[in-house]
Amino acid sequence: MIEWILAEWMQILGFATGAACVLLSALRNVWTYPLGIANNLVFLAVFLPAGLYASAALQVVYLALGIHGWFRWTRRVEHDRHYIARTPRRAIVWLVVAGVALAAVLTWVLSTFTDSQVALADAATTSASLVAQYMLNRKWLENWFVWIGVDIAFVALSIVTGLWIVAALYVLFVALCIFGWRSWRRVQGETAATDPEPHAVAARA
Repeated sequence: MIEWILAEWMQILGFATGAACVLLSALRNVWTYPLGIANNLVFLAVFLPAGLYASAALQVVYLALGIHGWFRWTRRVEHDRHYIARTPRRAIVWLVVAGVALAAVLTWVLSTFTDSQVALADAATTSASLVAQYMLNRKWLENWFVWIGVDIAFVALSIVTGLWIVAALYVLFVALCIFGWRSWRRVQGETAATDPEPHAVAARA
């Protein structure tokens, strides 16, 4: 009983910190990163008992990506809150290749070395999440499309594994990602209207 209550509260804590993290990302606030790191630790404790091993490992990788994003949003061109870039064409191919390759490797690892019943879905959402986070770190506008796809998949995956609160969280994430995309597009449009050489120049990414 105590373990069940603790698990439920951990999901609620993940719900709160995760929602705040996505909202801060949509508002281009660098505090999304320290809050995101806290959220990673919470979900690590939630996903392991549920058998979502790739998703649990994802939280560890997110710690490293969180540090990377925190650095870029405070020390690099992304520090400018009005800076928003389009994903460079040259990056699209290797992002897709990296995502598919990682998903294939993770599917094999999970199917071979764990008792996961959702290996392919777990691996696919994990690899896509890493791609989306890297794009977010560089403030590439299209990161929101990837996140929306990932979050919809996570809704289904969470329902299948009985994580109802987490499923509700990801429904909220979808709405927040739509808000984030609209917010970033508005800022990008305002910047382009006032800056003859807008920040969204792929070569600077």
